[in-house]
Amino acid sequence: MRDVNVGRKYLAEYQSIVHKELMAEIRQLAEPLRGKRVLHVNATSFGGGVAEILYTLLPLMNDVGLEAEWQVMTADSEFFNVTKSFHNGLQGAPVELGAATRELYEEVNRRNAAQLSRHYDFVVIHDPQPCAMRAWVADGGEGTRWLWRCHIDTSTPDASLYDYLLPFIRRYDRAVYTMASYAPDDLGVPLEVVPPAIDPLAPKNMTLVPDDAHYIVRQFGIDIERPLLLQVSRFDPWKDPLGVVDAYRQVKAHRPEVQLALIGSMASDDPEGWEYLEKLHAYVGGDPDVFVLSNLDNIGSVEVNAFQSHAAVVLQKSTREGFGLTVSEGLWKARPVVAGGVGGIPLQIEDGVTGFLVDSGASCAERCLEILERPDWAQAMARRGKEHVRRHFLTPRLLRDDLRIFNELLDG
Repeated sequence: MRDVNVGRKYLAEYQSIVHKELMAEIRQLAEPLRGKRVLHVNATSFGGGVAEILYTLLPLMNDVGLEAEWQVMTADSEFFNVTKSFHNGLQGAPVELGAATRELYEEVNRRNAAQLSRHYDFVVIHDPQPCAMRAWVADGGEGTRWLWRCHIDTSTPDASLYDYLLPFIRRYDRAVYTMASYAPDDLGVPLEVVPPAIDPLAPKNMTLVPDDAHYIVRQFGIDIERPLLLQVSRFDPWKDPLGVVDAYRQVKAHRPEVQLALIGSMASDDPEGWEYLEKLHAYVGGDPDVFVLSNLDNIGSVEVNAFQSHAAVVLQKSTREGFGLTVSEGLWKARPVVAGGVGGIPLQIEDGVTGFLVDSGASCAERCLEILERPDWAQAMARRGKEHVRRHFLTPRLLRDDLRIFNELLDG
């Protein structure tokens, strides 16, 4: 297990952004939890939405009086190949669950569990990679409350995989899902429904003036005088980047000036991403108006912010999506968003009111063209989307929900 340094953040910095009633509720919920020790465990400290959430959530927990820590499990690429197949299986892909696969998964979890040498009042385990750790902590860690946080759309999982994981999940005191529909009827654990959230003050979401955004995107070859379609997500078949390219080509047939940027982050727990990145490059071919970029091209949080702030349309054409933080990111920057109507995305977008939900490449292209042809109307829709995110999907709300669950667990 490896410790992650999360730095410092202060809840007071958010008081001009979120409603004062929420701030008061957070402080009230935090008071009984002062000094309580919290550990979050996941598979990677960079390249995914869980890591982005924890870099803000933990400092805010510390600021309101808890002692929160973050550790990343240690494993080799063979283990992450297995857990990537688990991730896909939980989203509906078939999984080969042989004896060797189970043995590897359990042994890595056992080895990481043995490294939990300190006492915590709450341990929050994120997603399937470290899910089995709870089974190998002696007596569950006396006095420790355990939560399993699932960030994946598990509404149509591979049945054999879920049958395998459920005995591990049932050892927890709570299971936390983004949507109630993701949890099976026979979960066997008290269910909590808590959507994720974004940090409005993080470099990825802080306000950029247009000139700064223009300067940054220009460095990557973007013509700032021509409209840009943008998707930011892992290079993963569930995010459908090839379908995004198809939709872009349909838009370009009507608007030849349009450009497309596909930005991803190569994460240590996603070996499949490297293969899919090569596939995407081949699919794009030599189109000079399509830009495939990642952290390998010095794309970091500020650069993603600049692209999202500048884009004419922000896309998230997922076919499965636990939540889709990039949807809230685009809405928070008051950009028109077109996204697949799957998973947790409809929590963020009311179709035709705060953005558009689509179910095909053709409908995606139609909505993009509508936005490009009616910019004033699209901008008004985007502003409504920003206010929806302010009310429901900023980190202080997520902090409030976690503190509520901790208090309920203390109360038995």
